[in-house]
Amino acid sequence: MNKRQQEILAAIIEEYTDSAVPVGSKILVEKYGFDLSPATIRNDMVKLEEDGYLHQPHISAGRIPTDKGYKYFVEEIMGDTELSLADQKKLQAELLKLKAQHQRLSRTTAKLLSGMSGNLAISTMEKDFSDFGIRELLEKPEFQEMDEFCKVVDALDYIDENVDFILKNVKEGETKIFIGKDNPIKGINNCSMVVSPYMTKSGDRGVLAIIGPKRMKYAENKSLLNYVRKLLSTSAVVVLVIGNLYQ
Repeated sequence: MNKRQQEILAAIIEEYTDSAVPVGSKILVEKYGFDLSPATIRNDMVKLEEDGYLHQPHISAGRIPTDKGYKYFVEEIMGDTELSLADQKKLQAELLKLKAQHQRLSRTTAKLLSGMSGNLAISTMEKDFSDFGIRELLEKPEFQEMDEFCKVVDALDYIDENVDFILKNVKEGETKIFIGKDNPIKGINNCSMVVSPYMTKSGDRGVLAIIGPKRMKYAENKSLLNYVRKLLSTSAVVVLVIGNLYQ
């Protein structure tokens, strides 16, 4: 893939993340400042489709990224970002406030993360399992079809049983991204998951994860997990966060 095709793929992913609508060449020219004709962009999009990075759901529609396209973007284009200083301060302040109020840490952590992401969050402190924000996740366009809705609901019913499996398949201190069919939680191939295990100060293993539609903002999700892992690694907390941060 050449540099121009990389830029086109990145722009398609950004636009599709925001709109959930297949992306055409015209909007790439109008919105993303490509100094190219729509015909030239279409030719590159055809090449990206032939190579398996894009998919055209309907003949008259634009294109959407495939699992291969997202994976290439994450591994070759995306790069790392830092959580903004404002969000860092917000997380620190909220966690300190909730701790001072002696609220259930698992529940309040889930609520805080759901509020910041606009998605589902699940938090577990040893055997204390809490969730918050499932409605936000299931309201995403990807899950409006009844079949997809039921698949996600069924998978989430057993999400707590997958924590040990996740811990065994991702190294402590590593932030790993699973896309589509690579997702270790079966039955939600239309989702991606960002996972980051850690060790608490007391020696307990924990895991942070974000699950949502494949059009999530991967870099932001990864930076959020890295920072929350840093905050929680000094306490005896195990947190599992499910959702996406593309709002």
